Amino acid sequence: MSSPIRHTLFLGSLLGAIASTLVGAEEPTVPPPTTPAVTPSSVPATAPTPTSPVNAQAGTPTPSSAPAATPLPLDDIRVFVEVFHKVKSDYVEAVSDKKLLENAIQGMLAGLDPHSTYLDAEAYEELQEGTTGEFGGLGIEVGAEDGVIKVITPIDDSPAAKAGVLAGDTIVRIDGTPVRGMSLNDSIKKMRGKAGTKIEITIVREGAAKPIELKLERDVIKVQSVRSRSLEPGFGYIRISAFQSHTGDDLVRALDKLKGNAGGPLKGLILDLRNNPGGVLGAAIAVSDAFLTSGKIVYTEGRVADAKLEFEAKPPDLLGGAPLIVLVNEGSASASEIVAGALQDRQRAVIMGRQTFGKGSVQTILPLNNKTAIKITTARYFTPNGRSIQAEGIKPDIVIDKLKIANAEGKNNHAITEAQLERHLDNPIKKDAAAKAKGDEVTAPTDPRALATKDYEVYEALNMLKGMALLKARSTAP
Repeated sequence: MSSPIRHTLFLGSLLGAIASTLVGAEEPTVPPPTTPAVTPSSVPATAPTPTSPVNAQAGTPTPSSAPAATPLPLDDIRVFVEVFHKVKSDYVEAVSDKKLLENAIQGMLAGLDPHSTYLDAEAYEELQEGTTGEFGGLGIEVGAEDGVIKVITPIDDSPAAKAGVLAGDTIVRIDGTPVRGMSLNDSIKKMRGKAGTKIEITIVREGAAKPIELKLERDVIKVQSVRSRSLEPGFGYIRISAFQSHTGDDLVRALDKLKGNAGGPLKGLILDLRNNPGGVLGAAIAVSDAFLTSGKIVYTEGRVADAKLEFEAKPPDLLGGAPLIVLVNEGSASASEIVAGALQDRQRAVIMGRQTFGKGSVQTILPLNNKTAIKITTARYFTPNGRSIQAEGIKPDIVIDKLKIANAEGKNNHAITEAQLERHLDNPIKKDAAAKAKGDEVTAPTDPRALATKDYEVYEALNMLKGMALLKARSTAP
């Protein structure tokens, strides 16, 4: 049994070390985090450049901008040191000081909110890999909620997406091990691994009668941030699956490609942010700025001066004022909500889909001097009109329910039209137009039935977009 003298010496020395660190010790030099690459035109010259690499970040607070120091809670520190000693001396197995202190730090941050966490060296490295677009695992964005792991969204074309994992699913077991009580970092570590290795997860889904067991094979997750295609002549579609450091540049290239395919300016664009969990703040600013010419995009408010940021748009509007529809759903979070909120408040786009996730907070990555870091919530962000998205989300202008459309072949195919009657008169205008167009190459439009069955929400958005383009053309006609 430990002697009282040894206990007292241990308690006093550790308490003194903690107190000197918190009060009078010289602060260690911390290398600045890597600044993400953003499109030069995306951030105003007068605005602070975001410095954190992930999740809608703000600048790293400096000691000079921190709130005034408050007296140390010495009684609480004594309790902490006493618990530390009791665990160290009486726990059934020996535990290293490093392990106990790491656990204490993890608990300190995890108790704040679902997004603040301690990143050990491995987790910090993996997080940085995620912002560049390639890592090994299942391709699933998760968060901690009430002691369980909640799926925010699966990444496009990932093993998780192919296996049918959906936004809102709750992961209850990983390889048979219950996740309740497991830290978010530990659960992520268990799901990540070398490509080709197997893993089994058990999920609980709202409306499902029993838990769903899924067997997956890990793969190298290569996140292609921006994808684009032409839906019909003049009408483009751009999908952004995550906001990475190069997303702004990729968007510009995708727009140029669509304009080239259309042979000129686009008549309208669908910007798909469904199941986009967010990412780099600078990328969200760049995407919003691509469709705005002036005015506020987003602003943040926090306790320290460096967390109070404001971003303004600059010309040009790369779409030239053409109609814009933004698709969102319950898996659209963080940076996605910044874009949707900015374009909605500025009345630049129609938001369609379902209410978004509701993450209206800003996380900053603060590197430490031992190759670890903490990810901590430093601010809340607000849309141009001063709306907070936190726990509310963006409500779409037009709601599209989660529906699946099936072909109704064999029904109503007995209807007769004038053109089917024998000896019907030809349409002279149509006949002349057909003769004139003979030999010309025309881009075949997307089959509306195929689009409706494959992605009903895009089908509805395209119909709305064509209506908006028609009204715009008629209103500007001489």
